[in-house]
Amino acid sequence: TAYEISIGDWSSDVCSSDLRDLISGQLAVSDLEAAWNDRFLSDFGYAVDRPSHGMLQDVHWSIGLFGYFPTYSLGNVYAGCLYESLQSACPNLDTDLASGNLGPACEWLKQNVQQYGNLLPAHELMTAACGEAPSEAAFLHYIEAKFSDLYDLA
Repeated sequence: TAYEISIGDWSSDVCSSDLRDLISGQLAVSDLEAAWNDRFLSDFGYAVDRPSHGMLQDVHWSIGLFGYFPTYSLGNVYAGCLYESLQSACPNLDTDLASGNLGPACEWLKQNVQQYGNLLPAHELMTAACGEAPSEAAFLHYIEAKFSDLYDLA
């Protein structure tokens, strides 16, 4: 979805910067919604019509869980690395998944990721599972291919 490359990482960036300003005292809690809405209008050209479409679209704000926002981007990077490695290990991955055959993907994940649980730090687990240190390259390849096909950008 477009969320993968626009709102997801944008939200992470805005939430992180608003959070820094909030904690440092540069932004009052009462000004948080306006700061979000102003940034959204400036970046996307659309006004937020109600709080549930603005900063409250993310449950973390309303319940005070402030450390999560940067993990969205990190999750996208890790997902790209895993997807690329899965495609290499399972040449028919997309066809299998489209037909409901989850077996090869689940087996690869079980052998390369799930069996380790929380025994390894995330970076080490990703490096072991994917054969190289995580980088944004795999995620960028994924979104370039996906959106090139969707919007005939090739």
